[in-house]
Amino acid sequence: ICLFLICGLVRYMECGPPRVNDKLMRFFDHCEKFLTEVERNATALYHVEAFKTGPEMQNILKKVAATLQVPVNDLNADLIQVAFFTCSFDLAIKGVKSPWCDVFDIDDAKVLEYLNDLKQYWKRGYGYTINSRSSCTLFQDIFQHLDKAVEQKQRSQPVSSPVILQFGHAETLLPLLSLMGYFKDKEPLTAYNYKEQMHRKFRSGHIVPYASNLIFVLYHCENAKPPKEQFQVQMLLNEKVLPLAYSQETVSFYEDLKNHYKDILQSCQTSEECELAKANSTSDEL
Repeated sequence: ICLFLICGLVRYMECGPPRVNDKLMRFFDHCEKFLTEVERNATALYHVEAFKTGPEMQNILKKVAATLQVPVNDLNADLIQVAFFTCSFDLAIKGVKSPWCDVFDIDDAKVLEYLNDLKQYWKRGYGYTINSRSSCTLFQDIFQHLDKAVEQKQRSQPVSSPVILQFGHAETLLPLLSLMGYFKDKEPLTAYNYKEQMHRKFRSGHIVPYASNLIFVLYHCENAKPPKEQFQVQMLLNEKVLPLAYSQETVSFYEDLKNHYKDILQSCQTSEECELAKANSTSDEL
C-alpha cells in the first residue's frame, strides 16, 4: 500500500535513504486501546464468527461437501475460506485457474467476499471508532507536508520535498480512509444483514486491492484570485480520482479541505485516543 504526496511538477529529484517509521505507518501496533479492545478482544469480531455459522455460509459448506463427496462435518468456514483464497490468489497473482475455483459459483463468491468485508469492517473500518482514530498521526503528517509545500511556494522558494512516498499495508490505508469518511454505509455491516448490504459501499477488495495506493496532489494556481484559490488538492485512490467524501467534488481548495477536517487536524491526539480508560479504583458500596 502506498501513500503519495505530490506537490508541483517533478523533473529530477535526488532521494535520500528510506526511513522506517512504524509508529507512523503501523500505528495500530502502537495503540494500546486498539490492541486491547479490538486486536486481542475475543468478542470484537463477533459478527465475523456469527456469519460463519449463519445460513449463507452453511449453504456453501453443504454444497462444497457434496462436490468433494466428504461429510459436511469434516468442513468448516475457515477451511472454505482457505480454498476460496487459493482460488482467488492463483487468479490474481499467476493468472491461473485453480481446481479449487470449480467448487464455487458467483453466489458463493459474493458470500465469501462479505465474510472478508465483515472482518475488515470490524477490525480496520467503521466497526469501532478506535480503528480509524488511531490513524490520526498519519493523517496529520500528510497535511504537515502539504502545509510545508504551501508555505515554501508562498515565499517563492522551491518545494524541498516535491514528492513524499510512504509505504504500508491495507491495515494502514483502510483506517485512514475511514477516518476521512469514505465508503461509509448508512447501516453497519453485521452477520444478519447480508442481503440488505448487497450494494454496500464498503467493499475491501475494491478499496484496497493488490498494490493499492492513495495519492494527494497539491496544485499551485498562480493566477487564481482570491489567494485562497491558489492552492487546490485532488485525491486519487488506486490511480482513479477520488471525489471528496463530503461534497463529491473532484478538487478542493486546500483551505476548505483543512477546514473540513479541522477536528482531526487540531483535536485528535493519538496518545489520548489510544489511552485505555482507567479502571475505577474504588468499589461500589452495597
